[in-house]
Amino acid sequence: MASIRLVRHAESVWNRAGLVQGQADAPGLTDVGRAEARRLAVHLRRVEAGVVLTSDLLRAIETAEIVAEGLSAPLVIDRRLRERALGAAEGRPASTISPRSLGVHDGAVVDADCQPAGGESIRDLYQRVAALLDDLSGRPSADRLVVVTHGGVIRVAMAYAAALSVTNMPWPSLANAAVRGVDLPD
Repeated sequence: MASIRLVRHAESVWNRAGLVQGQADAPGLTDVGRAEARRLAVHLRRVEAGVVLTSDLLRAIETAEIVAEGLSAPLVIDRRLRERALGAAEGRPASTISPRSLGVHDGAVVDADCQPAGGESIRDLYQRVAALLDDLSGRPSADRLVVVTHGGVIRVAMAYAAALSVTNMPWPSLANAAVRGVDLPD
């Protein structure tokens, strides 16, 4: 069984400002975020990464470029690693958005089909991430993958790898630049 490293992007301008990001591509990294990415590269050196796979959103690409350079690994962009689309909530202060309106409450998914206006549901995200993980599990050297992505993708990947359905999965807090190991399904 292969194990990949999932990395949440480093601090972005919108993280710092407390704004909902979703698939908004505008927020790049802060100076703190660039320093976090450099620390990630040092921390991940022991992985001997064959490839750094990343979301196509700017905050993930900027993190992945720093990590890939530090690991001397090629960078590959995959759109399926995008964060959940949060539609009308994107760009708004996170403090004004009720977690229940996004389908989560108290660290768990409470409505997998909840869909913010113009966005996607957690079920949609789960299906996208599950398909990606199934594709990755067939790759040779999958255990040498470092995947730079977003909090929602990592939460879903952790649930899928633990064989949890979308209707009973946790939604834990996940810090910027967090690293989680996930065993890919056979």
